Amino acid sequence: MIKFRTLSTNNMEENNLGLPKDFFKQFKSKEQFHEFFQEMFKQGVNEMLQGELDAHLGYEKHAPEGRNSGNSRNGTSSKKLKSESLGDLVLSIPRDRNSSFEPKLIPKHQRMSEQIEQSIIGMYSRGMSTRDIEDQIREVYGVDVSESTVSTVTNRIVDHIKEWQVRPLEPVYFTCWMDGIQFKIRHNGKVVNKCIYLVIGLKNDGLKDILGMWINETESASFWLSVLTDLKARGVEDILIACTDNLTGFTKAIAEVFPKTVTQLCVVHQIRNSCKYVSWKERKVFAADLKTIYGAVNRESALNALSDFGEKWGNKYGYAITSWENNWEALTSYFDFPLEIRKLIYTTNVIESLNSGIRKFTKSKSLFPDDQAALKAVYLSIMNIQKKWVLPIRDWGTIINQFNIIFENRCRL
Repeated sequence: MIKFRTLSTNNMEENNLGLPKDFFKQFKSKEQFHEFFQEMFKQGVNEMLQGELDAHLGYEKHAPEGRNSGNSRNGTSSKKLKSESLGDLVLSIPRDRNSSFEPKLIPKHQRMSEQIEQSIIGMYSRGMSTRDIEDQIREVYGVDVSESTVSTVTNRIVDHIKEWQVRPLEPVYFTCWMDGIQFKIRHNGKVVNKCIYLVIGLKNDGLKDILGMWINETESASFWLSVLTDLKARGVEDILIACTDNLTGFTKAIAEVFPKTVTQLCVVHQIRNSCKYVSWKERKVFAADLKTIYGAVNRESALNALSDFGEKWGNKYGYAITSWENNWEALTSYFDFPLEIRKLIYTTNVIESLNSGIRKFTKSKSLFPDDQAALKAVYLSIMNIQKKWVLPIRDWGTIINQFNIIFENRCRL
């Protein structure tokens, strides 16, 4: 990246440049001085490039040592560089006959400064549209970038995504939260809803880590099976507790890949589903009665509360009682653990908070042109969000001891 510092015409005489004070009087405006400085800078860079070529060839221009050396100068080629402060600079890049010269000052294929590229990626990650990015870069740097340029810069993220998606993972995760987030994406000329699958893992240092993202047209237990298989292929040997929504077949899919894993269905999802069709007038009382179930001190008390709940509401909202009964084991797994772990696993709030953060960063993108655009946006959102995950979860010292006692040798401490 090229860095330089321009001078203000307001305090030129105060700078100890070794130049006569009246030197600057020749410039009638800042624009004239800017043009002069731009040309001076360009000449300086061109001379430095020639110096690089001298070092590469081992002799200076016209030096006798260059005769029969096997390589020589071969003119120059023009290259436009988008700089941070001076705008577009047309440089003369020297060449050698063997095409082996690769300048360090201006690397091959570099067309704009690293700072501008990072700015584009940063704005893209925060949900700005391509048009807004173009306008912002023009306003801040005075450089025109096209929509295709923005796409080219952000497409470099794809390689990072590929590396991130196949990176090796920890052998054991104490808890994994799993959920999907829906986006509208153009596919084969139509706008369809697609699901990006996300998994957060809790490591043995108490820090959370997003293990990956996968895209599919719908959220299904069969695709979750492929996600879990991918985690295993990347080195995950054991998940102690998995927290999920109550998607049909999800628990079975987990058991297929990680048979020892305890599955905890999200109680909050269950409450929402139970209250979905309850009349507004009765919802408050209905929800309060539900709390006697999931807020019980143990599984036996919860089962008694479910029985009472069924007697009161069964005739009117029998589907709610049936849903609790059918998912009872996975809904009440948290009763087998101490209070600190219960708070950690009875809901998928951890990953719902992640989804909320992703929505915040992508809210300006109501429709993605393709899968790759959606994955780029979600990946950059994830990278921004994970920067804040620098501390272990609350009460980790207590929780890790509890995990170690309950799961014994599986914790790999």
